[in-house]
Amino acid sequence: MQPAPAPTAADLDTTGIRPLPAPVRPDPVRDRWTGLMRLAMDEAARATATGDVPVGALVLGPDGSVLGRGHNVREAVGDPTGHAEVVAIREAARAVGEWRLGGCTLVVTLEPCTMCAGAIVLSRIDRVVYGALDPKAGAAGSLFDVMRDNRLNHRPEVVPGVLADECSAQLLAFFDTHR
Repeated sequence: MQPAPAPTAADLDTTGIRPLPAPVRPDPVRDRWTGLMRLAMDEAARATATGDVPVGALVLGPDGSVLGRGHNVREAVGDPTGHAEVVAIREAARAVGEWRLGGCTLVVTLEPCTMCAGAIVLSRIDRVVYGALDPKAGAAGSLFDVMRDNRLNHRPEVVPGVLADECSAQLLAFFDTHR
């Protein structure tokens, strides 16, 4: 393996001291979901008005249209199942007229918990795109991997880490003001 070439003058910032950060390379998977994750983040911001943790979710139909939106409403309505994913899945099921959401994609700002992962599997959603990891309760690979468990009858594709830093920052800002 050859050593990396020494930085040239073009690689240095205006002070001539540090190399410039490497340009961000296009990533078709990440870039495909970025705009939709920003919509989910907008939905998440709505949760803070009621003191709910800012998690937002969208369910997209096979054609990419938004069938359901949701944000955490546990505090707002006193419902322990009021997670963004469940709210969005319920709205999408009403829009479709049945509980099977095959061909649909769920975009959510935080890795789903075990309850939400179960709802995703049971609703037959084909793909889950999430932002921030949840090492304390995540069930899409962090703590558990419910959605990819071979013992279950449905396993959606999982696309982790889309705008993870921004999704994490939104959550951290909330907890900084609520501690």
